[in-house]
Amino acid sequence: MDLHKLIARGEGEELEFKQKTTHPHRISRTLVSLANTRGGQVLVGVDDAGRILGVRDPEEELFVLREAAQHYVEPPLTTLRFQEVEEDDRTVIIVTVPESLNKPHRAQVAPDDWRGYVRVRDASVQTSGLTEKLLERQQPEARFEKIPLNKQELAVIEYLKTHPRITLAQYMKLVNMGKRRAFQTLIKLTLHGYIRHHNKEKEPYYTI
Repeated sequence: MDLHKLIARGEGEELEFKQKTTHPHRISRTLVSLANTRGGQVLVGVDDAGRILGVRDPEEELFVLREAAQHYVEPPLTTLRFQEVEEDDRTVIIVTVPESLNKPHRAQVAPDDWRGYVRVRDASVQTSGLTEKLLERQQPEARFEKIPLNKQELAVIEYLKTHPRITLAQYMKLVNMGKRRAFQTLIKLTLHGYIRHHNKEKEPYYTI
């Protein structure tokens, strides 16, 4: 596998850079978000800017990753693949997370606190109960099934046909909806492929 080519793609929906895995709690969110979405890879030993720093102790990193997948994810992730790549005497661990056939998974973020995450662009976003219900129905083979949309959901699509983008605040105003419900609606539409989420700028926005 060409590590430089992989890094050149940049972080996104299916690729995450981690300098190191500090604790199973933290990395479990990333693993869950990838498994709950389209799968992907985590490069451990690469910083946010895409620089190869390598890991100090590959065995320790692998231990934390396996611990996270088995004990900090429910149901556990059993299909991860690990590959150690040497580059200029530095070791990078490539973790391949297949899209799960057993969604939704939840990550343990604190004792007795389990939360679901999905991947939206290059971020792990916490799911709502609604999103988790969608994930249960949204196994890989059913992903592109389009769902019937209600009036508020159709309003986003109509707006984006005549405007280049919409923000959460604009959508709240458009349909006169509270922040939490508006955000859940936009994430639902993103997961079903109706709209795309972008968070490269100060304020995240959505396009068609």
